[in-house]
Amino acid sequence: GDWDFWSDWKDRRLWVTVTPIVLITFPAAVQTVLWERFRLPFGATIVILGLPLGEWVNRYFNFWGWTYFPINFVFPASLIPGAILLDVVLMLSGSYLFTAVIGGMAWGLVFYPGNWPIIAPLHVPVEYNGMLMSVADIQGYHYVRTGTPEYIRMVEKGTLRTFGK
Repeated sequence: GDWDFWSDWKDRRLWVTVTPIVLITFPAAVQTVLWERFRLPFGATIVILGLPLGEWVNRYFNFWGWTYFPINFVFPASLIPGAILLDVVLMLSGSYLFTAVIGGMAWGLVFYPGNWPIIAPLHVPVEYNGMLMSVADIQGYHYVRTGTPEYIRMVEKGTLRTFGK
């Protein structure tokens, strides 16, 4: 959803909670089918290797091709470390319950550190017109989206301040 589209919305609170919760459903479903029928422990990794390909095609053609948003403003999250952990937990335990509890927890906990190398350049503090903000915030000022829900923008005024004060 929107939490994974825009780099200025990839904040330290809601992006790290909303995105992994929403995106674990597809890997878990394919992992269950491949494990149940074929005893193959790499269902989550296969899905996560295919999902970013579709997301990159979408982001390139729709965001850059039609509206000229920079690619580093709309990049998808990296989910590969979490998918590998999810598959390893299922392979070692063989238990759906253990995989759901421990693997799901590992999926969520490794999400933010797995994306740090991608996000770090966008969280660099910059002084812009007398205000201290991040590079992602400056991108949000210059590439304004239509129909941005203002109530979501006010969730955390420290990092989500594209339209706020």
